[in-house]
Amino acid sequence: MQHAASFREKSDSPKMADLLGSILSSMEKPPTVHDQESRRKAREQAARLKKIEENEKRKKAEFRKKMEKEVSEFIQDSTLQKKKYDPMGKIERSILHDVAEVAGLTSFSFGEDEESRYVMLFKKEFAPSDEELEAYRKGEEWNPQKAEERRRLKEQAALEMEEASHTQKRPASPNSNYRDKYSHLIGTSAAKDAAHTLQANQTYGCVPVANKRDTRSIEEAMNEIRAKKRLKKGEEEATGSGSSV
Repeated sequence: MQHAASFREKSDSPKMADLLGSILSSMEKPPTVHDQESRRKAREQAARLKKIEENEKRKKAEFRKKMEKEVSEFIQDSTLQKKKYDPMGKIERSILHDVAEVAGLTSFSFGEDEESRYVMLFKKEFAPSDEELEAYRKGEEWNPQKAEERRRLKEQAALEMEEASHTQKRPASPNSNYRDKYSHLIGTSAAKDAAHTLQANQTYGCVPVANKRDTRSIEEAMNEIRAKKRLKKGEEEATGSGSSV
């Protein structure tokens, strides 16, 4: 029995050693000096980023509050129809557009490049025309008097062109007169003669209108019809008498 117990102790020893080794290997090793420095830098960088984000958030809130105040003053000032801002960044323009939309204003951004882009606000009752927007897009100052003069000149030029086109066009009127229609073929005098000297074509039975016209009066025509009837009746009676004999 002493031998058996000794055998079990020897067989269990490797298992205990393996278990102890796995436990020790799973335990975190104490950090080295290099690891400690890396973790410290990571914590500092995270803290800096968080501080930057908080500063940006605070600046945006302050800028929005400032724009809300300026927009409110612009709306309350009845002498102003529009308001132009200095060039600003993309984020600031976005905030200003949002504030203007909430306040019921119309806003546009103008400028060729990112550094020169600016925002203009317009009250709804004084919304800009297409010509005014086109002037701002070209970098020009809007002048209503000059714009009205250009519009008037354009209308005048359009009317003159329309009148010129009507003058150049010859009015097309149909030729209803037979002689005028065919005068370029048979001549004016020949057309007149042909119109007055229409003769009947016996082959096709074409009779001029003048030949078809009855010049007798109604009474003369009725007397002639009665005479024909009496003549016909007399001939029938004479024929009847002859047959009875």
